[in-house]
Amino acid sequence: MNARPDFSPNLEPAITLLDSERQRCEIWTRVMGYHRPVASFNIGKQGEFHERQYFSEARAGVNLPACHR
Repeated sequence: MNARPDFSPNLEPAITLLDSERQRCEIWTRVMGYHRPVASFNIGKQGEFHERQYFSEARAGVNLPACHR
């Protein structure tokens, strides 16, 4: 590994921020071939985004030969 001999994570103080000091995370998604922030969507599109169901290729059998599906 690239461990630094002069650095120990136990010696560094934990950093805590108040909610007012935090920066809001902006979520982007790809729509119709280009990326847009979800915050710019209208209410209907934001609802569709939150209803999306994600899948795993392994669980869906995408990489399996047709005879094993």
